[in-house]
Amino acid sequence: MKIILKILVLALTMFLVMNTAAATMNVIVITDPTGNDPNGAAAGSMSFAQNMFQSTFLMSKENQFVVLSGGEGQSTPRLQAIVETISRLENGATPSEAASAASSYPGIRVMCGGPTVGAAVGGSFDAYVIIVDDDGTITVTPYSGGLAVLPAGKKGAIIHLRNTHGNPLYGTATTVRKETAINIGKMIRDGYPATTIVSKVFEEVSNDAGEKYGGGAVNLVSGLSTGDMFTPENLNETGYPMNEPYTKVCPECGWSIGYPAAEGYGVCPIDGTSLKTIYAYEALNNAITVTKDSVIVSVYGADETGVVETTKEVVKASVKKNGYDANKIAASINRAIDNGYIVGVNYVEPKDINVKQSSKAVGVYYNPLPNGRSAPPWDLPISSSLLDILGNIMTAIGFVMVLLVLFRSTLITSFRR
Repeated sequence: MKIILKILVLALTMFLVMNTAAATMNVIVITDPTGNDPNGAAAGSMSFAQNMFQSTFLMSKENQFVVLSGGEGQSTPRLQAIVETISRLENGATPSEAASAASSYPGIRVMCGGPTVGAAVGGSFDAYVIIVDDDGTITVTPYSGGLAVLPAGKKGAIIHLRNTHGNPLYGTATTVRKETAINIGKMIRDGYPATTIVSKVFEEVSNDAGEKYGGGAVNLVSGLSTGDMFTPENLNETGYPMNEPYTKVCPECGWSIGYPAAEGYGVCPIDGTSLKTIYAYEALNNAITVTKDSVIVSVYGADETGVVETTKEVVKASVKKNGYDANKIAASINRAIDNGYIVGVNYVEPKDINVKQSSKAVGVYYNPLPNGRSAPPWDLPISSSLLDILGNIMTAIGFVMVLLVLFRSTLITSFRR
């Protein structure tokens, strides 16, 4: 709860200095209402609008609920609605009781829910509630404003979608909202996990309705989040387009490079393997889906997207090949640093790698390089002090050579005399 409150304080600060921002697509999908499936509940938000920061999807890992916000009202009432919704959930309210708080704030929408408690959307919205019965029957029901609920114990979803003014595909939301809701129902019926369904929703909505900027998504059971993978780097900017290529990855060694730099690469520079293009909605799915080979990688001490994403891919490849060995992971990272694929950080040692094999988690702790360096110093067989002395001698010799060149005629005349 303390972390969420800190995020809200930060969100309030940002609201005071930036243009109003609101998610125009919110979705919660629950494929396993028992909460046992690690990928059985997921949620996410995106929009054509600017400033899609993480305040649009707040998650409580401890209590397994998410709060998604939006609407066409002002930013301050929206923040107040979020705070009220979270407060109700923390005090044991159901999603319907919590989401109904949004109705007190004009133009505001709040969607919330969790794996075992169901989901609800309240306030100003145009949404579909999808329910899939055990016999495969799919019910898709439209709602507009007030309160809409996915009951606890039911497989299903809620999707809200409107178009942002200025979106070239403005006017498509009504059709796409219905089509996507039907597709969600079919995927739930056919046994797809919630995380995969959410990524497919991002793909369909970004392509067909143009509400395409992250945003991001969360896995409500396993506590995974895309974090700031797709959110804007600066105020008053749009996030990453979810229907465009995000990175290229070597399927053999795990080397990767993000766009736009990836446009210049066709094969892996390490082993020559053809690189695989990963679209943003696929990267979202990879980030929040737990598999038997999943490795949850956390990177500390560096926040550049290229460093973080490349580190994650290198660690995953190392674990896949060598297991959870801190020495091998550190060696893989240091090779990537030597090859220039990870820049701006110092070499790591095994003590900088925090391995928790039981939870399939690896933490990498970087130390930034001093004085704005992009690469660590070379490990030479002689000391740096000796190099400094040799450098000073060479500088002195160079200075003498310059004097000889400048005064060569005078020196030759003096020598002849």
